[in-house]
Amino acid sequence: MSEHAILITATERLGMLSRLTRVLADHEVNITHVDIHIGTPSSVIYFEVTVATGRLPTVLQELASLDDVQDVHETPSAKRIYGKRVIVMGGGAQVGQVAIGAITEADRHNIRGERISVDTIPLVGEQELATAVRAVVRLPRVKILVLAGALMGGAITEAVRDVRAQGLRVISLNMAGSVPDAADLVVSDPVQAGVMAVMAVADTAQFDLLRMGKTRY
Repeated sequence: MSEHAILITATERLGMLSRLTRVLADHEVNITHVDIHIGTPSSVIYFEVTVATGRLPTVLQELASLDDVQDVHETPSAKRIYGKRVIVMGGGAQVGQVAIGAITEADRHNIRGERISVDTIPLVGEQELATAVRAVVRLPRVKILVLAGALMGGAITEAVRDVRAQGLRVISLNMAGSVPDAADLVVSDPVQAGVMAVMAVADTAQFDLLRMGKTRY
């Protein structure tokens, strides 16, 4: 089996997705990710799939033969283009400083052939942040979350415990509240927190976050 990405432009109509996935299922193609961008009159559907070696041309041909399909072609995957994702959320000033460290470090590794992208969202409010933390595990390709703020606890702490139980690694700034106690790693300097987040997910780095335990820097 080999990994591929397929981009399809098709008329926006009822049952279109079902017809596309039926072709994939008939060829024992496994869908690992799908995005749909609704438009009028046509929409774009992006699939990431695994397919038996040598079978992709036939799959593309059958997809293209469907009524209302205007274009089908293989495309570089989002993983290949954007790679692993680092998510930074919290207070605007702290998020900005973490982003400086993360983007600078990601650039160093991407020059070597890695693909690491950094996403940020300034948020305030306990429930807003707790909801956003839990939503991170539903985003594709996310490898680590950095919580940047001056005070986080309560529902946010419970959300951190929930996502860590699902395998997401979490770095927290050294802040007031109980979130630092729930995180994998606590870092006082926001720029350094961004650097260490990227180092933790980079294949070209030697930093193993899981071996650090409950360390504070």
